[in-house]
Amino acid sequence: MVLLAMSTGMRRGGSFNLSRDWVDLERAVLTVKGKTAKSGTTRHIPVNDELLCVLKAWRDESLSCALVFPVPKGKSAKVTKGVKEEIPFDNISASWEGLLKPAQIRRFRWHDLRLHFASRLVMAGVDLNTIRELLGHADIRMTLRYAYRKAVLLAAQETGIPKGHFPAECPCSAEQVMNGEFWPE
Repeated sequence: MVLLAMSTGMRRGGSFNLSRDWVDLERAVLTVKGKTAKSGTTRHIPVNDELLCVLKAWRDESLSCALVFPVPKGKSAKVTKGVKEEIPFDNISASWEGLLKPAQIRRFRWHDLRLHFASRLVMAGVDLNTIRELLGHADIRMTLRYAYRKAVLLAAQETGIPKGHFPAECPCSAEQVMNGEFWPE
């Protein structure tokens, strides 16, 4: 699940509800269906080689599951008309903390994996509208936060000023960011 979030920018709920039918391993693309997406719109996300390899191996180990990440058998499951159904995860807080604590990682949220994905795209020069579409943002202003992160990183590299010395929020308009004008006069 961690690799999925880092490689696709999917929200936690999208990962929990990801159906095997929505993963096209032949075309290396997964679909986030509108009914499970926060934005309510369906979107398609390309799958990188590393994630593709993991998803293929995962599929081969759990052929009978409809969800990519079902709650493990034996855990509480929904029973309809006497038949036990797969249910998606709804909370992984204990597992997440169990990963972070031994690694001595503090103040790292699941959502930071989504930010990692977006920031990598910005740093690679992917246009903001494409990033907006991949993340499922309805409004480009949300995506602009990631462009600001790039500006801060670049400014810190060029000036040697630590990142903490820059404002927390972007001091410029959306139009200025779109035009590459991160630091208006």
